[in-house]
Amino acid sequence: MPHAFRFIHAADLHLDTPFQGVARPAPGVARALREASLEAWERLVDLALEREVLFVLLAGDIHDGAERGLRAQIRFLAGVRRLDEAGIRTFVVHGNHDPLDGWSAVTGWPAGVTVFGAQRVESVPVEFHGVQVAVVHGISYARREVRENLALRFSRAGGPGLHIGLLHANVGSSAEHAAYAPCTLGDLAASGMDYWALGHIHRRQVLRDGAPWVVYPGDTQGRSPKPSETGAKGCYLVSVAGGVVEGLEFCPLDAVRFVEHRCDVAGAADVGALHARLAEALDMLRGEHQGLALLVRLVLEGRGPVAADLARDGVGDDLRATLRETFGVLEPFLWVESIVNATRSALDRAAIRARGADDFTAGLLAYADTLAADPEAAQRFVADSSRLLSVGQVERAVRDLEDDDPGEVLAAATDLALDAVEKGAS
Repeated sequence: MPHAFRFIHAADLHLDTPFQGVARPAPGVARALREASLEAWERLVDLALEREVLFVLLAGDIHDGAERGLRAQIRFLAGVRRLDEAGIRTFVVHGNHDPLDGWSAVTGWPAGVTVFGAQRVESVPVEFHGVQVAVVHGISYARREVRENLALRFSRAGGPGLHIGLLHANVGSSAEHAAYAPCTLGDLAASGMDYWALGHIHRRQVLRDGAPWVVYPGDTQGRSPKPSETGAKGCYLVSVAGGVVEGLEFCPLDAVRFVEHRCDVAGAADVGALHARLAEALDMLRGEHQGLALLVRLVLEGRGPVAADLARDGVGDDLRATLRETFGVLEPFLWVESIVNATRSALDRAAIRARGADDFTAGLLAYADTLAADPEAAQRFVADSSRLLSVGQVERAVRDLEDDDPGEVLAAATDLALDAVEKGAS
């Protein structure tokens, strides 16, 4: 029976990355950001040693740019040397950020490191206790922009064991990232691989959980407050037994975590009350992400009297500054990266109703009140709206409403309609 073993699948290390969208952080925060991607790499190496993996797969964009900063190259080389000294092999493909035509200060790698070329798919067997247990197939980018479907070059060859495809590619043309080496799930399935170790998409996802496995581990360290960069970042620890993948374990590696937190301002009588509510929320986040430095984007939403205060010049900036003074000095720090004001002013519905039936907004509110009092009528309203709006992207968005509570949909629609009409009238 084939030996059981483990390997690590990681991608998009972006070593020495310049963090995007973080304006003028405090000096301590800036230092932590500068070290974060490199620290995540060192945590990956520590994990590989601790869990005694057979090999490590790195699916492209090891470096953030083709010029590959010297500091990052030295730290990366030190890491793979540690792995090699422990008998752990490392397999690397290069992607659009670090193509092979970029500058490299490293002319020779440890014996246990395989860097795949760009001319053809290469296949490298892996042995464990003298038995071949895997074959790693891979190809790198020769230059930044590769529009060819490289997945079509892969085929199962090289003997027994788990066959792994190592590739930096965009499966299904994800809109979040450029369509480099675009391919489909069908292309990957036709290759004969057992596991596709992919890179390029920073949002962690398992596109297929067998025959073959198709996996994006995401990046090892978040790089900005964008949705695809928030939350835990790391790698997958893959367990293999009997020649098949038994399961995946996500292992966080990030040294600084980007988090978005949404806060409803309803019930906050003034900015002081809102400040207390936000401080409580930030304390909660520190508890949830214990031991990690956090960069937090606060999104304020909902209705309430405090919305008018937040619209005043400088109030949001001062609120952010006071929260930074409290939480930015803690260890580990929590840095409020920004406060996004998405609140809406409270509407005086009684005053709108008092305008009488001749007022358009009053009539709109009266119709909404009638629907709200009749659940069956509300259900018909949502269904009719879905049919009327069944066009393109609107259709996809409206389709989701059909599973929601009609009363909640009606209430949200009423708020939006009243906001739009009142804003237009003003």
